[in-house]
Amino acid sequence: MPRLVDLTAKPYNLSAEQIKWVEDTLAGMTAEEKCGQLFTNLFFFGKDMFSGNELTNAQILEKYHIGGARWQGGTAQKCQDLLNSLQADSKIPLLVAANCDAGGNGACSDGTYIASGAQCEASGDPTVAYNAGYVSAREAGALGVNVNFDPCVDILFNWRNTIVNTRAYGTDPDTVIKYTSAYIEGYRAGGNGNMVTCIKHFPGDGTEQRDQHLVLGVNELSPEEWDASFGRVYRHHIDNGVEMFMAGHIALPYYQQKLNPKLEDKDILPATLAEELIIGLLKEQLGFNGMVITDASHMLGMTSAMRREDYVPGAIAAGCDMFLFFNDMEEDFNFMLNGYKKGVISEERMNDAVRRVLGLKAKLNLHVKQAEGTLLKKPEDLAVVGCAEHLAMRADAADKGITLVKNTLNQLPIRPETHKRIRLYYLQGEVGGIVAAGSKVLEAFVAELEKRGFEVTVNDGTTRVKGRTLEYRKNYDAALIVADVVGYGAQNNYRIQWKTAMSNECPWYVWEAPTVMVSLNFTTHLHDATMVKCYINAYHSNPEIIKQVVDKIMGESEFKGKPNDLVWAGKWQAKL
Repeated sequence: MPRLVDLTAKPYNLSAEQIKWVEDTLAGMTAEEKCGQLFTNLFFFGKDMFSGNELTNAQILEKYHIGGARWQGGTAQKCQDLLNSLQADSKIPLLVAANCDAGGNGACSDGTYIASGAQCEASGDPTVAYNAGYVSAREAGALGVNVNFDPCVDILFNWRNTIVNTRAYGTDPDTVIKYTSAYIEGYRAGGNGNMVTCIKHFPGDGTEQRDQHLVLGVNELSPEEWDASFGRVYRHHIDNGVEMFMAGHIALPYYQQKLNPKLEDKDILPATLAEELIIGLLKEQLGFNGMVITDASHMLGMTSAMRREDYVPGAIAAGCDMFLFFNDMEEDFNFMLNGYKKGVISEERMNDAVRRVLGLKAKLNLHVKQAEGTLLKKPEDLAVVGCAEHLAMRADAADKGITLVKNTLNQLPIRPETHKRIRLYYLQGEVGGIVAAGSKVLEAFVAELEKRGFEVTVNDGTTRVKGRTLEYRKNYDAALIVADVVGYGAQNNYRIQWKTAMSNECPWYVWEAPTVMVSLNFTTHLHDATMVKCYINAYHSNPEIIKQVVDKIMGESEFKGKPNDLVWAGKWQAKL
């Protein structure tokens, strides 16, 4: 495949009329307008937490000619209002993206979670993944979204990985292909031709444990190993017409050096800045004819590579077609513009990138909808968010996915008739982060248990005092540990952290009372709690999950999910 885009070919398949709009628009652009189309800006409902700019959204769009939009937080109505205002103020319609990897909850706070990648895999049913894609497209589309920065098509090789532990759909390429294909099929059905898909994170996450938000990621597979794994997944989706790739701040050193044997270790770059990987491997060797966007540009996997002045235009020069997020708007825009004027970005590369961006807008007929006055969404469109059909899909996914990983002492079921008095231990992860633990999860669990007739005592984990073991056995019939450890971008390894050293919440009590541990996110907590004899992976903390976890603990319904081998974290004692 030549390195220049062919708008008549897959994944664009544009008509002559659509191509004419692209070419006419491109021909009429100033240098500033071309540069603006390369940026996807992160919009907020309040103060900009990254760039600190004081401009209104309308001023941002006018001054910087923005090509794409993301946003942070908000209810469905607030999000729709924001996206409508952005499109209304844009000369060229925007590509508007959301991160919907598990359902509409990735687009708005009241959207419907269906199932994460890990939950889809555990269910054993591609229909669950299909429904996750379907609901993602319907609910996000009702807000005004036309691009999904998902699914993750990464392969989870390393149990220590924190970025795609629950977002990955499997531990081998065939499984990943099976479920991500179902997700995209559902997404396309739900989007009804009005949405495009962006898969991530090229050249592949899941081989190591570190977080690219904090450090350069490295995929150390050999070219042969990569071709047989990640390469297979990417070829499949390219053949299936995926429109976009998100390039990760992940190095692929052995392949980059294979494509350019002159490179030394010091020359190795994240894929976002490596021409050998974006143009050489993805666009030419794999034949990808679509658009490539960088992962977020404030991630240290990118910032640690070189000066920002150099990597802003450098990402486009390397073959990426859009740049995700500003640091300082004026500074970054001028970095891009100056890089173009100085030839860091050649005229050919600039026009090719803009063609790919405009080509997706043409594929979605955004320019036609803008002209017809049908681009903006209506309040009644929001009726689909959280509708009964979607909630039924959520319930089905929960039933099929919740996984009893081990129950070696046959301690289940636990019911109020036999184990009325519950000691509940709540283990919380990062609070107030980009992705944070839910503040109402504890209350929800307590309410659900008490509704069923249990008496619940919430443990105070800030003390080391354990008390007398005989008294513990006398006072409590069972122990329930709830691990609500969620997050990324703050540490490289999200593990269980006890509230204090040698806290009384540590599972010293597993032989004193039947003990059940439930993880609401990461699937590998047995590494830190191998002594627990009954362990459940629930994958999420929404009310339906909590209800069904209690159902299954009580024996009201069976556990249907199946774990992969990574849940044991390579520890033989975890299986005991």
